[in-house]
Amino acid sequence: MKHLLSIEDVSREDIERILARAKEFEDVSRRPIKKVPALQYKTVVNLFYEASTRTSTSFEMAAKRLSAEVHSIRAAGSAVDKGESLKDTVQTLSAYDPSAIVIRSPHVGAADLVAEWSQAAVVNAGDGKHEHPTQALLDVYTLRERLGALDGVNVWIVGDVLHSRVARSEVLALTRMGAEVTVCGPPTLIPRGVEALGCSVAYTLDGLGEADVVYALRMQRERMRESYVPSLREYAVRYQIDAARLRSGQVLMHPGPVNRGVELAADVIDGPQAVITAQVEAGIVVRMAVLYELVAGAQPDAPADAAPLEPAAAEPAPAKAPA
Repeated sequence: MKHLLSIEDVSREDIERILARAKEFEDVSRRPIKKVPALQYKTVVNLFYEASTRTSTSFEMAAKRLSAEVHSIRAAGSAVDKGESLKDTVQTLSAYDPSAIVIRSPHVGAADLVAEWSQAAVVNAGDGKHEHPTQALLDVYTLRERLGALDGVNVWIVGDVLHSRVARSEVLALTRMGAEVTVCGPPTLIPRGVEALGCSVAYTLDGLGEADVVYALRMQRERMRESYVPSLREYAVRYQIDAARLRSGQVLMHPGPVNRGVELAADVIDGPQAVITAQVEAGIVVRMAVLYELVAGAQPDAPADAAPLEPAAAEPAPAKAPA
């Protein structure tokens, strides 16, 4: 793999390899020293053109735990505010010879363009309403830790599918791993032709009890340019996941941030069926695995079957001042 731009470009074997690597890095995360020298002397640039907490922090922590040098750039306060184009920004950053560029953009296809303009490995951290590949990978990882193999597992994705970059990546990744996926929401929030991705469509929650996994999506009001539902109150009445709708044994997921009281009721967010915190935890080790795969795995002399998991040397303690 040279880049991670879309789940469409990733085979089941690729996913299996990344998740196996992530499991090794999970073992590292339990050590007192959580860093390994896998990407020592490499540079990772995080380029975010949209607000982000979980994804940007997760990528930054992942790169640092691999001992990479990390530079995080936000559009606000950078030369972008002065009118610099994406191409000019990428060409400027490429002059510093980064090994990887992680980009989030409100524009579909931005990551593909960066991959054309730079020699660095490129990771799509979300491009408009298109895709969010690492979110799908960390969710598959979380589910496998909870349920084991996903072949035949029934997953319902409920909510604002139309504006969700997560939904498309989830459907592609989950079906590739053998799961059966249904997307559900108001007709106005289900994109036309979504069945072509390999999923089924429902417009009510009547069949929700059949699901092994319920994946709630956030209502993305910041992407809406018109009214897609009469009101959030009416949406919650019809599609909110609460304790009454969630049967025993079902796993509850959400990509975050959660709109409490809209797509999820407060009584299920912190309940035993929710794995939302586990998803956040998985984000670090899965993104470590992705960066390792793209940067270290791309080197001709890098071993294909073993990550350097020896802990990085601890920084020396500062010398004591003479008495």
